[in-house]
Amino acid sequence: MAIQTQTIDYTHDNITMKGFLAVDDATQNKRPGILVCHEWWGLNDYIRNRAKQLAQLGYVAFALDMYGNGQTAKDHNEAGKLMNALMTNPQAMGRVQAAVAVLKKDPHCDGNKLAAIGYCMGGAMALQMPFAGIPLKGVASFHAVLSPATPKDPKPIDALTKIIVFTGADDPMATHDQVGAFIDAMRKSNADYQVIIYGNTRHAFTNPDADKKGLPPLKYDANADQRSWTALQNFLAEVFQ
Repeated sequence: MAIQTQTIDYTHDNITMKGFLAVDDATQNKRPGILVCHEWWGLNDYIRNRAKQLAQLGYVAFALDMYGNGQTAKDHNEAGKLMNALMTNPQAMGRVQAAVAVLKKDPHCDGNKLAAIGYCMGGAMALQMPFAGIPLKGVASFHAVLSPATPKDPKPIDALTKIIVFTGADDPMATHDQVGAFIDAMRKSNADYQVIIYGNTRHAFTNPDADKKGLPPLKYDANADQRSWTALQNFLAEVFQ
């Protein structure tokens, strides 16, 4: 196994994004491609490592730069401003489409087999993708901010798109009411969906650096991290079978 990585510049609406590609180039076989959507902190080492983990599983992983220019937040105040600017930007899905084009262009990638995973804000973005018409076999969302991820007027989506959500029972950014509203929206859209709730688990449970942020809602949970990663592998094997 020889994991190769590279930073790839791509553009949309005159904004340059700096994405991160990871692939095992030991073989030239075509394989599924996975978009990796970052937390509100931006495309940092945590997300790059997740892309590399996916490459080790045999996928082509492309971590997209949703903020542009490789921006990362210094603290939660800056992260909040960057996130709010993105989530209210009508060009946000255009940036995703540009990233899809980069992923499909990679010679190792089977462009007919694509999925997306996302964390926190990126989880919300990933959940919006099938409703925006982006052709994905599967979407996996980890500790997403579910309020912006829930379609206001859910329309039926492609029955071939499967959705899985991993959330913490004690996540204040995905309250029980928000989880319920999300489930209602998925039912109305006739989606093939799963929601897995981890008990005694807070926001950002997959990020080992979560506790270092000094924010009470954020806490790493090794058990939930491992369980959700194992469940992700099973999910991807199912959607790409």
